[in-house]
Amino acid sequence: MFDRVPLRLSVLDQSPISEGSTGSDALRNTVDLARLADELGYVRYWVAEHHGGAMLAGPSPEALIGPLAAATRNLRVGSGGVMLPHYSPLKVAETFSVLSGLFPGRIDLGLGRASGTDPVTTLALQRDRRTPAPDDFPSQLAELLAYLEDDMPPEHPFARLSALPGLPEAPEPWLLGSSAQSAIWAAQLGLPYAFADFINPGGAELAEIYRQRFDDAPRLDAPRQMVAVWALAAGDREEAERLASSSRMAMSLLRRGQPSAIPPVDKALRYLAEYGSDPARSRRAILGSGEEVRAGLEQVAADYHAEEVMVVTITHDHAARRRSYELIAEAFAGQRGRSDGTPSAAAMTAGSSGSGSPSS
Repeated sequence: MFDRVPLRLSVLDQSPISEGSTGSDALRNTVDLARLADELGYVRYWVAEHHGGAMLAGPSPEALIGPLAAATRNLRVGSGGVMLPHYSPLKVAETFSVLSGLFPGRIDLGLGRASGTDPVTTLALQRDRRTPAPDDFPSQLAELLAYLEDDMPPEHPFARLSALPGLPEAPEPWLLGSSAQSAIWAAQLGLPYAFADFINPGGAELAEIYRQRFDDAPRLDAPRQMVAVWALAAGDREEAERLASSSRMAMSLLRRGQPSAIPPVDKALRYLAEYGSDPARSRRAILGSGEEVRAGLEQVAADYHAEEVMVVTITHDHAARRRSYELIAEAFAGQRGRSDGTPSAAAMTAGSSGSGSPSS
């Protein structure tokens, strides 16, 4: 049952580009934040894949993971995620095998079906642009897993290619999603599942599909679920609301087809006062003091029956983003355990931040 599973804390970093700074600044901030997360005892650190925009500087998680793993000691580092429809399964398998060989027991391969961009950029990413790429994600995923597990059928034309360079090390695959279909695939394949609540809030019923349909497959004996949540901690709720205005404005502009860098707070407050935001398309945001955010994260985890929460935070000021993750870690560290005797989340992060698999 959920109440017996200690909650783990992790980070999803989309490498936001702040107005007045550059993409390279954003990438350096990602490395800096990963070092901080490692010091604070977060379990894993994932970087996202987004293409063709002025808002986020992370089109290539596979290029970021190596430097991040080298800059940290205990974090599991991975992709949140690789958008598999853009790539050859063999190339993804080889890339993450190399990373796993260099950083044994620390590499995660989060996989998604979405494009991570607009249709024009999707076309630009294709090698053959004469026709749209086929929608064959299930077969791509099956081929990728066969490479990673050295389990390609002998009669398959690519069977000899499964001798990957990083063996015997391998990444831990996760399926990412925000829909019923992704939950079904994760269950059928027996893969760990990460649900993007920050994209589709209130998806607890979809996550339930994963648990109900989970097949006791060779990969896992039981379901493993994580939920990714947008959250921001500050000195108090008012300050957190102020800081969150930058992300709200950037998302509002993105929905209007005007992607932009993350604006400063004062500019964002003026924009929101004039234009507001679309309540029908708003996303869940857990805002407040560290203690308020901790309570909110625990509630979302309980709703999803998730054993791990991955926190995504965007601010204009990198120092404010650092401080948010510090406050969240401090709030969990201040938990001395629960009334039922369950160890605190801080104890769990401290105890599971080694280089081995977090499933132990």
